[in-house]
Amino acid sequence: MILLVNCNSVTLIFNVATLLTSCFFLKANVSFFSLLTHHPSVQMEIINKHNDLRRMTNPRASNMLKMNWNAEVAKNAEKWANRCTLSHSSRSQRKVSFANCGENLFMSSAPLPWSHIIQVFYDEVKNFKYGVGDIRSNSKTGHYTQLVWATSHEIGCALAHCPHKHLSYFYVCHYCPEGNNINTKKTPYKKGKPCGDCPNHCDNGLCMCDLGKEFGCDINIIKENCKATCRCSSEIK
Repeated sequence: MILLVNCNSVTLIFNVATLLTSCFFLKANVSFFSLLTHHPSVQMEIINKHNDLRRMTNPRASNMLKMNWNAEVAKNAEKWANRCTLSHSSRSQRKVSFANCGENLFMSSAPLPWSHIIQVFYDEVKNFKYGVGDIRSNSKTGHYTQLVWATSHEIGCALAHCPHKHLSYFYVCHYCPEGNNINTKKTPYKKGKPCGDCPNHCDNGLCMCDLGKEFGCDINIIKENCKATCRCSSEIK
């Protein structure tokens, strides 16, 4: 059995699904220790999967920021995962030095690859229509919208084994800055040509601007030309 939940400042979503076939099939092929996020290869798997999915939105996004692994965010996610509550942290517990963060949770009775879990988050797209929002009564889309929230660009994830729980594998991902703003949740990104908002700072369809991180946005040339910069959150909507 798998339990999937999403939380940020405005949403609390529970979605229970039984995926016994995939659970038992994958159990023999992946170990808990191989999924721990202190491994650089696991971090890359998580980042690459997120960015691959963020590139394939329908309709396409003109302002989608490239996600990066953030050690501070990951440490915070790990701290929560290790508590084994199998529930959401508070908004204050998800706050890091530079932002409030959203949270996606996944719980399973067997260890599953991170790419599988992230795909499950994304697959809620079947219940979502851009500009409309949820298209089915009581459908769950909060994991999907957080994953493709254009301005959430820093991520950290963690996994804990909670042997005294029936769903003993607790996956936590924090997304910063948080997404799922209730006023814009129907449009988690700006529709348009990929990198349309950042034509000079584009990585295969995703916006980026490292100059803004390094020098900040007080310098006019950076403010005007690095509209995807992580430190100029007002530039990308």
